[in-house]
Amino acid sequence: MRSPHLHDTLRRFCLGAFASFHGADLPFAFEEHGTYGRPTLYEYRPLVRGFIEAHAERLYERDDVREAVADLQREHAARIFARAHEGNTPDEGRALYRSVLIPLLVRTAECCGGFDWDDSAYDRAYEELESVLYRDGHAYGAVAPLIGISVGSEIELGDGIRVRVAATGELSAMWPEAAGLLPRAFGREPDRLCVLELERSVAEEAPDAPGELADAVTALRLATAAPVAAGPVLFERLDWRPYGIRPVLPIAATAPAGEPTRLDPFRASVAQKLRPQLALADDDAKLGDALDRWELSLFQDDPFRGEQLKHALDAALGDGEGLWAAGMRAAALLGETAAERADLVERARVPTSDLVRRLLVSVLLHGDRRALLRELDGALLGLRAGRERVAELRAS
Repeated sequence: MRSPHLHDTLRRFCLGAFASFHGADLPFAFEEHGTYGRPTLYEYRPLVRGFIEAHAERLYERDDVREAVADLQREHAARIFARAHEGNTPDEGRALYRSVLIPLLVRTAECCGGFDWDDSAYDRAYEELESVLYRDGHAYGAVAPLIGISVGSEIELGDGIRVRVAATGELSAMWPEAAGLLPRAFGREPDRLCVLELERSVAEEAPDAPGELADAVTALRLATAAPVAAGPVLFERLDWRPYGIRPVLPIAATAPAGEPTRLDPFRASVAQKLRPQLALADDDAKLGDALDRWELSLFQDDPFRGEQLKHALDAALGDGEGLWAAGMRAAALLGETAAERADLVERARVPTSDLVRRLLVSVLLHGDRRALLRELDGALLGLRAGRERVAELRAS
């Protein structure tokens, strides 16, 4: 034990909270555990976290809370931990209360199965707290259900983001309320068995998980043409303790129409390359517009979808010269023979979602849209350098 004095102070806080909540009617989660060939088991789990968080404000004025907060403020590790959870906030006391005291109280109550005190349960919870307070850096994680796609093994998308099969009960074990926040039939259909996970070591601030996972969904949609969606919420943890539940961005949480598919190694490698390239849209407004319009078209019907795709093609390759110029460049980029290029010019008059998707993949993998337009124009004019560079792009 690193700090016996802190152990005693926080114990008094938890005892006072237990006394305040003793006899309260706790809500329960009802979970069904079914396994093929075996009887179905049912479990009732008390939702102590939601109950405590709902009543946390009225506990804050207690004397034992002020003493516990004062002791935590003298612990440099606790202040760093609170900053990692809550960010820079002027009220450090409340930050410590929300990030240290409330989770400790929740963990103790979960170990006790309610508000009947057990010293050994508190000791386990406090030991876990010390193990995360006095460590270098903090392990951040965010997990969102993923539908529309299946995998055989874990797929790395880079920078701590991966697609993997969800372990049975992994979400409900840490977030008992998760059962009511999952997509329909999640865990029971082949294309509803995966999660999209972000893991990263953080010093002070948690990453923008909704934004980063939304980019990963876009990369998977571009690489596979599958009806991929994540969410509707993501579950955050810090140092393997519940950190929060946040909504996934609407465009990533909404499932497009289409047939689910399996993420094979080749398309997984394409998605891995595309994900960081999406940041190019931050400095290229036309590329950003093309990506937004293509992704929005996945949720629309004609004639609106057709108009979105035309605008997406024009933004990506038109360069202000209209759809005809965009079609010529698209033909030079994707067509290997004269017949293929002629067909692509015709198809570009009424572009399909798949055609625009393939073009966006090529533009993103190139890495410089403006330079790509110059190379395509050179190829169309018969310049040798342009033809050779476009041939390299097709080969890659």
